[in-house]
Amino acid sequence: MAPLYNRGMTTDRPHFFDPATEQGVLRLSIAASLLLAAAAVVFGLLANSSLIIFDGIYGLIDVVMTWLSLLVARLIALSTQTDALQSRLNQRFTMGFWHLEPIVLGVSGTLMIGAALYALVNAVDALMSGGRQIALGPAIIFAALSIVAESALAWFVLRANRRIGSEFIALDAKNWVIAASMSACYLLAFLGGVLVRGTSLAWVGPYIDPAILAFVCVLVMIAPLGTVRRALAGILLVTPPELQAHVDAVARAIVAKHGFVEHRSYVAQVGRGEQIELFFVVREDDPPRPLLEWDHLRDEIGDALGESSPDRWLTIMFTTDREWTI
Repeated sequence: MAPLYNRGMTTDRPHFFDPATEQGVLRLSIAASLLLAAAAVVFGLLANSSLIIFDGIYGLIDVVMTWLSLLVARLIALSTQTDALQSRLNQRFTMGFWHLEPIVLGVSGTLMIGAALYALVNAVDALMSGGRQIALGPAIIFAALSIVAESALAWFVLRANRRIGSEFIALDAKNWVIAASMSACYLLAFLGGVLVRGTSLAWVGPYIDPAILAFVCVLVMIAPLGTVRRALAGILLVTPPELQAHVDAVARAIVAKHGFVEHRSYVAQVGRGEQIELFFVVREDDPPRPLLEWDHLRDEIGDALGESSPDRWLTIMFTTDREWTI
């Protein structure tokens, strides 16, 4: 039986605020989120608007989860560097940190949904209690400023992620798009409140804040559902059909080419990490081969599976005993 095989690649350490790296984009997003969340709380209190206060709370939750995303991204990057392989961190977590990514994404999406559900209940209660009077001046100023800032940040993060392709940044970009959409709703609603003053529709004014809050909460609850579903699939190690089919196709070709008996494959997508284990059953009367030949065969299989990356955990084993493949 030939020894196991695992292969990865190194990654460069990113700069602190480098917009070309995953960690740099997340750090910039955290800084912007903190400023906007603080502004939302201040303007929300000045305007007596539960809608704007919810925007600030939503932003603070996003800051916490983005920070966790940044921490996980940093750990994953460190774990795939060859110069860190002998560090205490890698000695304690020899299987890497890919499993943390779907956990953080799932928790982040779940928290967003939970916060929105709580705010939705409060909004419905306010609607049933006669609405809420707000100061429209500070509310309009905040909505106008935030829509400009959030739209610019959404564009920046989406553009950066075209090169990076990070699930963390994709979720962060989605949050900025949601935030900008929320601010647009605020602005339209508050401007509507100004227009109905002194008219026969003035009674609508107190209901604007809780009604728009309820609408926004529904949007916030729907948006992360896809992310939560994918995160749950990663946590449960659900096998992606496309990846499984590709791995099996490569393995069958190797079995036919080299006259092996059969193969077994175990595949999972955990966050950005691909975990692939391949077992080939060799005939008992197969002529002995030098270890170097087995290594060349492993390289052939790895190349056929696709370009190697720091996020692929590949194990290839050859044995004559089927029990090793179970």
